[in-house]
Amino acid sequence: MVPDVLLAAVAAAWTTTWPVLTFLLVITLVSDLCADARLFDVAAGLVARLARGRTPLLFAAHCLLATVTTVLLGIDTTAVMLTPVSLALAARVGVAPLPFAFATVWLANAASLLLPVSNLTNLLAVERTGQSAGAFISDLWLPQVVVLAVVLTVLALRHRAALTGRYAAPPALPAYDAVLVAGSATVAVGIATATVLGAPAWLAATGGLVVLVLLAAVRAPGLVRPRRLLRSVPATILVATFALFSLVELGLRLVDVDRVDWPGPVATAVGAAALANAVDNLPAWLALAPLTDDALQPALLVGVNTGGMLLLWGSLANLLWRRRCRLAGLHVGWLQFLREGLLVVPLCVVLGALVA
Repeated sequence: MVPDVLLAAVAAAWTTTWPVLTFLLVITLVSDLCADARLFDVAAGLVARLARGRTPLLFAAHCLLATVTTVLLGIDTTAVMLTPVSLALAARVGVAPLPFAFATVWLANAASLLLPVSNLTNLLAVERTGQSAGAFISDLWLPQVVVLAVVLTVLALRHRAALTGRYAAPPALPAYDAVLVAGSATVAVGIATATVLGAPAWLAATGGLVVLVLLAAVRAPGLVRPRRLLRSVPATILVATFALFSLVELGLRLVDVDRVDWPGPVATAVGAAALANAVDNLPAWLALAPLTDDALQPALLVGVNTGGMLLLWGSLANLLWRRRCRLAGLHVGWLQFLREGLLVVPLCVVLGALVA
């Protein structure tokens, strides 16, 4: 009996999640090619120059860059690609790195509500409900605005002492291929736009990848050598993610649990946030979504997407961010991460759920 249930769970998990896993694979390759094309380095350099030596303006521009990156390319792209760029930028211009580090990880999580492509939980929600991208945005745009307002306000107040004064603006941008950078930016915007217009996220991302590979083959063939592309495939993450999907599906089949009778959106979001910090946001959504009424799905997403900023294992993005910080020489312990998260998570979860 158990093998039959296991096989059925694996089959059901594959049917539900293959579009999400395909998107994860393709968007990782897209993000890596964008990074190889120096899109993020050039964007950060432009931010530093446009701020004209004013530290508060530099920080505001960095927050905008982190938000746009998350919305268009997803939570993990911001954590992996933007973290080292932002820390290098802070070191280069001589400003405190910690505000930029926490702005990156908080906005990676908190700015991931708006589009289906911004977070894997969003894609899973769209696949499960059959909701259009337009309907998804209609449900989540107000919670997204509220959560962003909370995060940006807390960041500004928490780090106000470190974000005063001026810095020496870098004299020039890093060397780059203008065609590759422009093409990468166009592909990133195009993927998000195609998804909003109704294209499946995995298909939009695949189209963007094809364009990027063809462009790089002409401008910088070394970037698209087969071995180089294969090294970018997140095989371990893909396998682990699918195994997680299958285990949650198996658990739901073995344990006959009815829908959770949540008292309202705030309770839904708080419960989801608590579970996300216990076991990571993705399994939290997988476990709770089938047990939660569809009307409360926006609140559920608020909880799992923004609630996982309390503990380092609350989302994969947090762990990826911490690793990048360590490689850059910035050490953030779990207790420090928790203390900082307590400043923002309760407000994000409660206020975001109230308008969901």
